[in-house]
Amino acid sequence: MFYYIFKYLDTTFDFPGAGVFQYISFRAGAAVITSLIISLLFGKRIINYLRKKQVGESIRDLGLEGQSEKQGTPTMGGLIIIGAILVPVLFFAKLDNVYILLMLFTTIWLGIFGFLDDYIKVFKKDKKGLAGKFKIIGQMILGLVVGLTMYFNDSIVIREKLEQPLEIETTSEEGETEVKILKFAEESVKSTKTTIPFVKNNEFDYSILISWISKNAYKYAWIIFIPIVIFIITAVSNGANLTDGIDGLATGVSAIIGATLGILAWVSGNIVFADYLNIMYIPSSGELTIFVSAFVGACIGFLWYNSYPAQVFMGDTGSLTIGGIIAVYAILIRKELLIPILCGIFLAESLSVILQVSYFKHTKRKYGAGKRIFKMSPLHHHYQLEGYAEPKIVQRFFIVGIMLAVFAIITLKLR
Repeated sequence: MFYYIFKYLDTTFDFPGAGVFQYISFRAGAAVITSLIISLLFGKRIINYLRKKQVGESIRDLGLEGQSEKQGTPTMGGLIIIGAILVPVLFFAKLDNVYILLMLFTTIWLGIFGFLDDYIKVFKKDKKGLAGKFKIIGQMILGLVVGLTMYFNDSIVIREKLEQPLEIETTSEEGETEVKILKFAEESVKSTKTTIPFVKNNEFDYSILISWISKNAYKYAWIIFIPIVIFIITAVSNGANLTDGIDGLATGVSAIIGATLGILAWVSGNIVFADYLNIMYIPSSGELTIFVSAFVGACIGFLWYNSYPAQVFMGDTGSLTIGGIIAVYAILIRKELLIPILCGIFLAESLSVILQVSYFKHTKRKYGAGKRIFKMSPLHHHYQLEGYAEPKIVQRFFIVGIMLAVFAIITLKLR
C-alpha cells in the first residue's frame, strides 16, 4: 500500500524522500521492524484475551518433567504470527506481484485450517482436533494452487542464457574484419527448472523425469511437478507441526530458516548477484524479501512470549502455517531441493516419528511386543527423557539450525 502511495507522491509531486520506498532493502527493513512492533505490542493483549476466554492448552500426560505446569497455557498464539506477517506485507509489498499473492494465500489458507484444528480442540473439547484427512486435503489444495500458478502463470519465469552468444563485427586498423563475442543473450522463459545443490550447473528440470515417455513429454511436466509441490508442502508443514513440542523450538528454528530463505531470495531476485554467483535469476522474486522479513520479525517477536517458560503456544494455527510458508517460499524461489539441508531440524523430527512408529509396529508383528528406537518421539522428547532441560535442548537445536543454514547458503558456490 505504502509503495503505491509514495510512488505516486514521488512521480507526481517529487515528494522528498518518497523514492526510498522503491528500494526492496528499505521496505524489507520497514517490514521486519513493523512485524516486531506488532507482535511485541499486541502479542501481550492477545495473550491476555486468550487467557480471559480460557483458550488454554490441554496437555497429554507423557511423563515429562515440567509438563503439568504447562496445563492451561493459552494456545492459538499463531494468530499473533499471522497478524504480524500480514499487516507489514500489506503495507510495504507490491500487492500486484504474483509471488506476494501466493504467499498471502498460503498464510491465510493454512491459518484457517490450523485455527479450525485448535478451535475444535479447545472449544469442542476434542483432543484429536480437525481430522487429519481434512488437513491433508487443505495442504493438497494449496499445493495444487501453487503448482498450477507456477506452471501456467506468465509472470512466473526464469532468465536463461540462449545457446548462441551475441556477436558483433568490428574492423581492425589493418582493415580486417573481426567477430567479437560480447555476452550470451538472455531471455525470460517458462520452466520447471529448480536449483539442485552440489551439482556443477546447479539446475535440474523436473520435465526430465517424464522425458522417457516421448520427445514432447516436457509439455506435460505439470503432471510430475504438481505432485512434487504437494508432497513438499505437506511434509514441511507437518514437520514444523511435530517440531512445535517444547517452548520456543519451532519458532526459533523457523526464524533461522526464514532469514536464510530471505538471503536466497535476495540473490536470486537480483540480476547482479545472480550473475556474479552464477545462479538462476528469477525476475520479480526479490519482492519476496519483504514477505520473509515480516515472517522473521513475526517469529522473533512471538519468541519473546513463547520462549521458556512459554506464556503462549502457537498451536496448529501457527505451526501448520509457518511450515507451509517455508515450503511454498522455497518452491517459489526454486530452492526446494535445499529443504532437507535447511530444514534439517524438521526432517530429523519427522524421521524420528516415522522410524519410531515403523519399528514399533514391525517388532510387535515379529516378536509380539513392540520395541522403540528412541525413548520417545519426536526427537526433542527423547532428549527430555535423557534428562536435558528444555532450554538446553532448544539452544542446541538452534545451533544445529544455524549450522545447517550456513551450509545451505554456501551450496550456492559449493559445486
